Amino acid sequence: MSPTEFREQIAQLTAQLDGRPLDAGLDAWLNAEHGVASATFQQLKQACMTGVAEGWLCEREGGGIRYGRIFKPADDLHGFSVDVVDMKDIAGPHHAHPQGEIDLIMPLDEEARFDGRPAGWLVCPPGSAHRPTVSGGRALVLYLLPQGSIEFTRH
Repeated sequence: MSPTEFREQIAQLTAQLDGRPLDAGLDAWLNAEHGVASATFQQLKQACMTGVAEGWLCEREGGGIRYGRIFKPADDLHGFSVDVVDMKDIAGPHHAHPQGEIDLIMPLDEEARFDGRPAGWLVCPPGSAHRPTVSGGRALVLYLLPQGSIEFTRH
């Protein structure tokens, strides 16, 4: 797996997300079509684990969280940016999602949860905000942000 191959994987997924509202319907669709038992989930999780191990994902560290934006928003990614974080029993900085956020939760420890959710997808609608929290162990989380839009807040 290389960053180029990873980008191609993401582009195949974002083609299916293009133009869809970031809402509960998309959350349900992603978990039904690309959920934990799917090839998409397994391939993305393996790619992220490889990228972290090889150092081309989560290349930065701050406050006990490894993170990094691997791809800026681009046409081939249908306007999404791609970030991956590596978190273990920690809350990240509070932020808002002006255009929403799509998260792929990939526990590395079986009991790990992201904002209380187990392995799978979490869609945060436009205007939502949170302090991203991993509990119960370690997890990788892939973030897709429309136009890379995120606003860090003081909370």
